[in-house]
Amino acid sequence: MDRKLKLELSDFGCKLGGHTGISELMHDLGEALAISPHLLMMGGGNPGRIPALEAVWRRRMTELLAHGDAFERMLAHYDQPRGSPDFIAALVHCLNHQFGWQLTARNVCVTNGSQNSYFFLFNMLAGRAGGRHRKILLPLAPEYIGYADQGLSSDLFVSCRPLIEELDAHTFKYRIDFDALPLGDDLAAICVSRPTNPTGNVLTDAEMRHLAALAKKRGLFFLVDGAYGAPFPNIIFSEVEPFWDEHIILTLSLSKLGLPGTRNGIIIAREDVIEAVSAINAVVSLANGNLGQALVAPLLQSGELLRLSREVIRPYYEQRARQALGWLHAALGDRVDYRLHAAEGALFLWLWLPGLHGTSQELYRRLKARHLLAVSGHHFFYGLNDPRWSHQHECLRLTYSQSEKIVRAGIEILAAELARG
Repeated sequence: MDRKLKLELSDFGCKLGGHTGISELMHDLGEALAISPHLLMMGGGNPGRIPALEAVWRRRMTELLAHGDAFERMLAHYDQPRGSPDFIAALVHCLNHQFGWQLTARNVCVTNGSQNSYFFLFNMLAGRAGGRHRKILLPLAPEYIGYADQGLSSDLFVSCRPLIEELDAHTFKYRIDFDALPLGDDLAAICVSRPTNPTGNVLTDAEMRHLAALAKKRGLFFLVDGAYGAPFPNIIFSEVEPFWDEHIILTLSLSKLGLPGTRNGIIIAREDVIEAVSAINAVVSLANGNLGQALVAPLLQSGELLRLSREVIRPYYEQRARQALGWLHAALGDRVDYRLHAAEGALFLWLWLPGLHGTSQELYRRLKARHLLAVSGHHFFYGLNDPRWSHQHECLRLTYSQSEKIVRAGIEILAAELARG
């Protein structure tokens, strides 16, 4: 008699195959966008559909189809684990020309999306090594939900409560508490997203250089997640200066250009880091998706991508952010006690509800029952080890990138639900 087959997950399977905040978020996003259109998606980071950009991608696809067998070669060939040589050459040219950096092709690797990039980077830099357990410092909590469960070893992250600056009656801003940073000997790297996902906070150039200097002094890598930032897609509503150095690992993405389906992330780092990531790429993925690289390479070479980021993408999202803020302030008014984080970039509004009845996760469930999908803020406060701080259970992340109809309807549902207490 055959023994009944039972699924017994390994530690790896239990860690990544169970319920996580990011799996919940992506399930909600997929359900709202592909299965249940009655759900109002104000939770995920799916970019908006910008007609001027979509016209560029259609044009580029037409050019590929018309250019000999370029389309067929794109589909039929594996690229190197490092990425398309043409795409990498165009990116290096663009960054060196724009910022005066001294990059070569050996400083760049393409991955199957930023999520892959950070899974590789976190686990090759931190965790168990030589009898030590090394960690990643997140100097500004809350931080991106997608990092939280990527460590193959436990207790991979350490983070720090932010300073909270109240800008007016309904607006606040998180700032790094540099005096409280846990700069222990067990660190491998410091990591920030800029703009910060989930709050839309943009660390200043001075703050970034301060963090870079701290990392360099202590022999740490400084990871900068630029998925929403400069130089592309440039969803930052102020002027900032990207910079790079030997100890900085800068990551970029094609997703927020309106190409999330192509799954292309970019790592810019010193050569030994790139060699290690390329080897991991070969083991895990063989190669990377070709489509996004083929679409974007000529736009990098010509400078058109930076122009589009500056003249189309940034103004579009800045206008949408201001619009959504206005709707929120009007809807919430004096009905509830609330604060909104200063909207400085990215696709999100971060709502703080001091003294919220219940928790943000309970509010998430109440809103979902009314067909509105948001993200509970508690998912973004990992690595703190500070369970008594109520603030981490009083916040909600809202996405404003979907259609005006969805955003307005979602805000009305949120306001009505909060008014119920």
